[in-house]
Amino acid sequence: MKKKELLRYLYYTYRIYGFKYLLNRILVHLHIKTDRPELYMWYKNLPSEKYPEKLKLWYYFRTGRVLDLENPKTLNEKIQWLKLYDSTPLKTKLADKYLVREYIKEKIGEEYLVPLLGIWNSFDEIDFSKLPEQFVLKANHGSGWNIIVKNKKYFNKSEAKKKFDLWLHINYAFISGFELHYKDIIPKIVAEKYIEEINQVYDYKFMCFNGKVAFIWVDSDRFTDHKRTLFNMKWEKLNIKLKYPVAKYDIPKPYNFRKMLEFAEILSKDFAHARIDFYEIKHKLYFGEITFTTGSGTEEPEPYRYAYKWGRLLRLPN
Repeated sequence: MKKKELLRYLYYTYRIYGFKYLLNRILVHLHIKTDRPELYMWYKNLPSEKYPEKLKLWYYFRTGRVLDLENPKTLNEKIQWLKLYDSTPLKTKLADKYLVREYIKEKIGEEYLVPLLGIWNSFDEIDFSKLPEQFVLKANHGSGWNIIVKNKKYFNKSEAKKKFDLWLHINYAFISGFELHYKDIIPKIVAEKYIEEINQVYDYKFMCFNGKVAFIWVDSDRFTDHKRTLFNMKWEKLNIKLKYPVAKYDIPKPYNFRKMLEFAEILSKDFAHARIDFYEIKHKLYFGEITFTTGSGTEEPEPYRYAYKWGRLLRLPN
């Protein structure tokens, strides 16, 4: 870290979290003490009237940009606004990896869901003898809290229990800049059928503004050398980088592309912004997830002018 970046880090750590937390971070980096989850608890215990002020500081700390909540213009600024002022009960339901299934069944059909194997309130409730040799365990109330079991014989239950015991006691709303639609999800563990190809194929993500698809991005090589490639509605590659490098190889238009477009607009119809994700396995379409705060509103396009272009497409609710 360069001297200027270090000074900015120290200054804004102090501004956002206070001297006690800054001192703790210094001691951790000097290996004088071990890390503890002070940051999470600090956010979780904040009074709600402090959220706008601290979100502005968090945003600057993460992006180096001043957040204008009063007159947001870029897509990321508007996502920050939506976090604070549009975290509705419906969004909470659809961010829940279990409850969203009911919505998908109603809106587009149960056949597009990855089969469910079980749901539990705690890890200790799971009867693994009733699960197949391969499955996926997920915490329903966050993002990335998953364990893929490819062979039950080698599944380390004790390590998995440690993870889920921790995850189930964390409110994901306070992990990354007040994603408040996660706040009231009741934590559970869900098991889904393991579909091997899902971990190898393209992940199609449809960015929707006010119920209309604006563009699509495809994540590929996610577990090796992550690529992200953007396309317009005609499946023409866009010369835009969004966090990850653009794939240099051709990505064919999915077999179910028209159906994906139709379903993305059905599922995003009631929201100012939603990202609708799909997988396609041997011409079979699967729903992935609905995301309302993509990248927690910090991923910036290159060229940056698209931040404003996309922002103009998103009309905030009154």
